[in-house]
Amino acid sequence: MQTSPAHAAHHDDREIETLEEFDAVVSARGALTGFRVQAVDLTDRTRELLATDTAGTVFLGCPMREQAAAKIRSDGALVFPPVPGLPFDPYRGLLYSPDELFDGLEKGYEQTPDALAYAWFQRTKADRDIYASTLRAVHDDAVSDALDELLPGTRVVGVMGGHAMARGTAEYAGAARLGRELARAGLTVATGGGPGAMEAANLGAYAAPFEDSMLDEACELLAGAPSFTPSITDWARAAFEVRRRWPRGGHSVGIPTWFYGHEPPNAFASHIAKYFANATREDGLLARSNAGVVFLPGAAGTVQEIFDNATPNYYESRGEPTPMVLVDRAHWTERLPTWPLLQALARDRSMQARIALVDRIEEAPGALKRLTV
Repeated sequence: MQTSPAHAAHHDDREIETLEEFDAVVSARGALTGFRVQAVDLTDRTRELLATDTAGTVFLGCPMREQAAAKIRSDGALVFPPVPGLPFDPYRGLLYSPDELFDGLEKGYEQTPDALAYAWFQRTKADRDIYASTLRAVHDDAVSDALDELLPGTRVVGVMGGHAMARGTAEYAGAARLGRELARAGLTVATGGGPGAMEAANLGAYAAPFEDSMLDEACELLAGAPSFTPSITDWARAAFEVRRRWPRGGHSVGIPTWFYGHEPPNAFASHIAKYFANATREDGLLARSNAGVVFLPGAAGTVQEIFDNATPNYYESRGEPTPMVLVDRAHWTERLPTWPLLQALARDRSMQARIALVDRIEEAPGALKRLTV
């Protein structure tokens, strides 16, 4: 993929998500009527807020001085103040970056925003507190909104597979080459955003702009910390070392969840849409894979994803069925015999022409192309 999907991004013209957008709208219009200002720090914009008509404006989690807040409330603006003491921003306007989620990694993973958000989730998920569940829902909706703003006009291919695939293995290197080939073909690679096969595909997309040798060297470097167990810190540091040596890699999307908190996000997806609700995350990932999905060997989670994807293809509830390519014949016909059931479902339906089973990962891009009409 030569350009960031962000280059294609556009969002609702009434949404203001950065200070630059705020300044541009205020200077061009002199009014914010009807706008939604989302998670923008307005502490230093008191003068502008006092001089601007904000009737009908909605401010979502924007820090501001009390004088400005009092004035815009009297204008008739709706103000949702920032929530103190949270390790995440429920009103965020943009997707996460690896640097943001892993900030403070030098002190250990436990100190990072990613780990702190998971710890908060663990504390609050069982107590049935409407306040906490509302904050999670608002956050996840904001993330979905940001993801939709990132992807219009892009052809997204999902790569699904298990988190257990270790760095340093032939399988990992194969999944990384797959991600690289898909990205070089102009597709936006999207994964579940976690370790293993997911990380490998995001790494491949990151490697797309570089010489082929870069990916081999990166895989060798990563093999020093083959898994996120026993130490997420060591595993993540190895990834950031690759990013330091080869900065400004290609773009891809990771869509992980704090529901599986023991599974950290990988650092090679340039845009990370991290959710609290796994069901929202699963459906969002598959629904946005408009150019098809490649399923690498995995366990229960990958089997679930296959049928989550097959159902709308079967009913054509999202329009034309999208390609589904399963990789590793023995895995999907013997160890976890998913393929025979998928074939039976597809029989005599239009999705029959959109499913394929291949032996080797190298065959997946060709199969994907063959199934794309």
